[in-house]
Amino acid sequence: MATTASRATVAAPVETVWEALASFADISRWSRTVAQSSLLTAGPPGPGVTRRVQVGRSALRETVDEWEPGVRIGYRIEGLPAVVRSAHNTWQLAAAGEGTDITLTGAIETRGGPVVARLVAGRVGRANEELVADLAAHVTRRPA
Repeated sequence: MATTASRATVAAPVETVWEALASFADISRWSRTVAQSSLLTAGPPGPGVTRRVQVGRSALRETVDEWEPGVRIGYRIEGLPAVVRSAHNTWQLAAAGEGTDITLTGAIETRGGPVVARLVAGRVGRANEELVADLAAHVTRRPA
């Protein structure tokens, strides 16, 4: 399994960052790479909630399996190319003075050897870097 980690520190409180992440269906509002997003399940936010995201020509399903308000949200990603056996993203938040440290960890298991795993992890890492940068831009330009 290959892992990636993308980080940023933003001048926004944890509550503001969590609000953006916890609005699970709304990722297309702040991510430049997600053209559309919507919930596929009903009910309160938390474990088991599934969203559909459109990234380029790919329609992905992301299902929450970790939910610790203000601290962590993790989700399984399905619908990636067949070379990917499993993929998971975990957002972690921590107070940093009056701001927030954001970490997005990606874990990916692939079919094929270590070269394939490195290539796929590189693509996932770049995509997650963009997600972190987009979230950081979104939460810092929001009115207080």
